[in-house]
Amino acid sequence: MQGFNVAESGGGSYRPLAILRWVMVIIFVSFGMQKFTLQSAQGIAQFITNSPFISWLSAFGLRGEAYFLGIAEFVIAALLAAGAFSPILSALGSLMGIVTFAITWSFFFTTPGVVTWSLSSDPMAWNLAGEFLFKDVVLLCVCTVLFLASLPRSVVRLRTG
Repeated sequence: MQGFNVAESGGGSYRPLAILRWVMVIIFVSFGMQKFTLQSAQGIAQFITNSPFISWLSAFGLRGEAYFLGIAEFVIAALLAAGAFSPILSALGSLMGIVTFAITWSFFFTTPGVVTWSLSSDPMAWNLAGEFLFKDVVLLCVCTVLFLASLPRSVVRLRTG
């Protein structure tokens, strides 16, 4: 059985995926650092409170929930960075990134007032929070690509060729 893969040791069109890894490391470090500010903690509280997936974090209080997420983002960044040398860590960090952005993308639907749905000529309108969350679709896709690229070829037939 073939082992997991790392973009940095790949060739051809596979190798440039390493750029995506390092961009995601920078993003997760910067997101993690932001969670240690009061402004960020206050800004994410509405999303956490209304989330069916992470509302339990409210038990840690305003700053505690932000610290928890910040530490999680640092861990993901570290796993992605280590993933340049370890395919298993690459897959794990990418999978954790997928979970992170799937949850944050769900805020688009679970946080009241972010999106206004109507049957008018503008069926979907969102406010600034919605615009902020919309970028997470791209970040979710980047983590998905990194995850799939980390898997053995026998698992992901799309990589053959």
